[in-house]
Amino acid sequence: MKKNKVLFISELCQNHNGNFETIKKMAYQCAKNGSKIIKLQNIFVKDLSFRTRFENGFFSGSKTLVIKRPFKDEYKRLKKLEIPYKDLEKFVRYCESLDVIPSITCFNRGSVQRLHELGFKHLKIASYDCSSFQLIRDVSKKFKSLTISTGATFDNEIEKTVKILKRKKIKYNLLHCVTIYPTPLRDLNLNRIKYLRDLSKNHAGFSDHTIGQGNKKNLACKLAIYNGAKILERHITIKDPSDTRDGKVSINPEDIKEVLSFSKLGQNDQKKYILEKYKISPNSFLGRKKRDLTHAELLNRDYYKGRFTTYINNRCIDNWDEVDL
Repeated sequence: MKKNKVLFISELCQNHNGNFETIKKMAYQCAKNGSKIIKLQNIFVKDLSFRTRFENGFFSGSKTLVIKRPFKDEYKRLKKLEIPYKDLEKFVRYCESLDVIPSITCFNRGSVQRLHELGFKHLKIASYDCSSFQLIRDVSKKFKSLTISTGATFDNEIEKTVKILKRKKIKYNLLHCVTIYPTPLRDLNLNRIKYLRDLSKNHAGFSDHTIGQGNKKNLACKLAIYNGAKILERHITIKDPSDTRDGKVSINPEDIKEVLSFSKLGQNDQKKYILEKYKISPNSFLGRKKRDLTHAELLNRDYYKGRFTTYINNRCIDNWDEVDL
């Protein structure tokens, strides 16, 4: 990538509410405003894992030790969000007609082959699976372009994943993110972008989960750009924020253009812009390159790592199980 050029990934996430026409409208608006990769999530309730500890959660006074997320409620909610394989294939073709790259998050090992057959060339690995080394090996056999989020992953796990990917000799980029929804600005730790860049020797980026409304909705992305991010991922919505689960942390498609316009400024002009518009230093919220995960991140890691699995002959095979499918 040329200096100051930023790749924007539009995460359609669950903001389509399971409606394919909404997906097409979102994709069109994202492409129109400059996004180069448009991404869905491969969610099928047949892959949802039942884990007893999340049925009632576990609490100590006012402190949550295990998230409460009953299987039945989650099954019903996610069932409404399923996109049939035939529509996923249509999504690939539609993105190609818009001259953008179609992408999808792969949540379990059993989906890798099918997603490849549908025509996806680029794959996203969610932060909770950055440490699912067998899934990383599986996708590396079929896909030559990966983006991997690293939030709620320990540094030694990220480093092992990088070693695996370097041996596979495929194109990949790492994204810093904070798995708190929405992420408070004080917890951004944008210095992690430099850590990931130095580790991978590739362009690194930022997956933004800050609040998507108000006059600071694009601030975190701009700070990330100023501090070296060459890839940005953001949840996108065309609905009212209250209409979808991820609406609160989602921006509108036209915000993409604002962020990309900022990325084209020279660094001195970026600094001046941030100082004047937001009244803060562009080096705000850098935090630490090496840090401990917060309690909230550890709670989310516990729930989301292993949320989806692969069922074969009544056997549950998790993404980190080093067995052949």
